[in-house]
Amino acid sequence: MAKAVIIGIPGEEGLWLADLDAGTVKPLNSTGELATASSLRKAGGIFVKGVDLAVAVSSAQVALSGHVDG
Repeated sequence: MAKAVIIGIPGEEGLWLADLDAGTVKPLNSTGELATASSLRKAGGIFVKGVDLAVAVSSAQVALSGHVDG
């Protein structure tokens, strides 16, 4: 099972690393194949691997309330 997730969202220049064990989210300096995937993302591409649910919400409060922004 995955213990970390790399996140990139529209409007956010860089990537983020969410470490599920540590409970942290930190900026990630992408290199190698990850840098290639990130450059495709900047051009409008979407890359998903090993994630079965991902939803961008406007705030943590929205997520904690159980709502999904439309």
